[in-house]
Amino acid sequence: MTGLIVDRRGAMRASIATGAGLMLPATGAADAAPRPAGSRTGTCSTPQSATARTQYGPLRGYVQDDVFTFKGIPYGADTGGENRWLPAKPPTRWTEPRNTLSYGANCPQTLHDFSAVEHTFLQQWTDGFVGEDMLKLNVWTPALSGKRPVMVYFHGGGFAFGSSYELAAHDGAQMARHHDVVQVSINHRLNVLGFLDLTEVGGAAYEESVNVSMTDCVAALRWVHENIAQFGGDPDTVMIYGQSGGGSKVTTLLGMASGKGLIHRAAVQSGGGGALPTAEQSRDFSRRVLRALNIGPRDIGALQRIAWKPLFEAGNNVANDINGPRGPMGPSLTPRVGWNPTLDGRVIDVRSFSEVAPEVSRDVPMMIGNTSEEGMRWGYAPSEAQWRTDLTTQIGAGKAANLIAAMQQAHPEKAVRTLAYGVQGLQNRNRVQDMVRLKHAQRAAPVYQYLFQWQSPQLGGVAGAWHTADLAFCCDNTRLCDQGTGNTPDARRLARTMATAWANFARTGNPSQPGLAWTPSDPQRCQTMVFDTNSRMVDDPEGASRRILLG
Repeated sequence: MTGLIVDRRGAMRASIATGAGLMLPATGAADAAPRPAGSRTGTCSTPQSATARTQYGPLRGYVQDDVFTFKGIPYGADTGGENRWLPAKPPTRWTEPRNTLSYGANCPQTLHDFSAVEHTFLQQWTDGFVGEDMLKLNVWTPALSGKRPVMVYFHGGGFAFGSSYELAAHDGAQMARHHDVVQVSINHRLNVLGFLDLTEVGGAAYEESVNVSMTDCVAALRWVHENIAQFGGDPDTVMIYGQSGGGSKVTTLLGMASGKGLIHRAAVQSGGGGALPTAEQSRDFSRRVLRALNIGPRDIGALQRIAWKPLFEAGNNVANDINGPRGPMGPSLTPRVGWNPTLDGRVIDVRSFSEVAPEVSRDVPMMIGNTSEEGMRWGYAPSEAQWRTDLTTQIGAGKAANLIAAMQQAHPEKAVRTLAYGVQGLQNRNRVQDMVRLKHAQRAAPVYQYLFQWQSPQLGGVAGAWHTADLAFCCDNTRLCDQGTGNTPDARRLARTMATAWANFARTGNPSQPGLAWTPSDPQRCQTMVFDTNSRMVDDPEGASRRILLG
């Protein structure tokens, strides 16, 4: 997963649209809900009615344009000091209403330098603040009563960085307001704090330390199951979804026995799968990290006291020594140690959607898809000759020539640099087909496939549909994300279409909507919903080009 982190961080550096207008969801349109008492004179208020009771104590949120919002809700205790690498402990109970009015801390991580101004502009990134008291989640709901579908979002950034509010697209108010769902997002442990096998150092209490990041995610889902009814949500209708590394969290959770019964639908966006290392590989990695830090093999106290940065840097150096360089064409097909889950046989006992579709989630419907220009790096603007040279280095001259010809024939309207960004999109489409095939082979719950290829008009229109571009649309946030979308009429219509599909899928397990039927996919036809100005079903879009990479 280290290579994914480098690629994405490097990239930072370097209603229904059917032609007839917008439609609100058929059930319980949030805009029709009565405005809470105390909020009639403005768009944001903190009324007494914005209080929800959880098993740990009452929470006080706020109401903004009819949406109840609670930010920074603790679902676990502080993970610092003596709690490092241990399973999440319950938060300390409280009796008086606790103000949950702003986001919580993010897991310690390498922050952006924001030198790639174009990416910063398009993605509208924020780092927030960091700290080890980061087991927090956020809730948006149109009302505190009712029984609505719940949509739980897992952020990207591989397993090493990112947060529930890293991108403007992650804001959940629009989904609650226009699609009558309860939206949830979470923070959890990452990188060295979430993936370090310390069983040999600390004993049996640390048997889950190598996957504690993922057990945090399950703890958050358990909190949802036990408390979301107090926010107007249905604990038996929970959809999990995530983009990039968040997609890999989703596929990992689908293979974990501890998640069974907590997950009822799942969507994987521009991520998923992964060749997880074995327990012995990760244990050897941890031994080397301790040696690099000059920490004794049984000195758990020293590990609990050491600052995060030297821990992280030592882990990165050891991982690079063990893993070696990553290939140029996407995720590794061989296990790589470091900041990612481990096949430990305890928390995780299957390489979910890498080798198999897990039996534990066979009855969970899935959506799987990606964007067309996944490889967009603004600093990479090759001529056709340079692109051909680069591709030849990566995949050979014959395959490079065939791929360029096929892509130019399919999209003569795209600039060379935009086509170059699309090679990674094709690679990801091949991974999507692998996951669809594994899910379809179970002959159980359906799998739906999509391709997001709406081309942003910003910055001359050459960035295409970059990695994360779909989030502004499936979360109905084109206005909030107007730096990337332009918030054009076409963008708004597409956002309502996509967000309606996501909400319908959360509600029923079928993402279809009036005027836009979405059929399940199979490995033969590869039926795919193409999201664009004219959204439509297509059998195997970009199939001729993507198959060249398989040759």
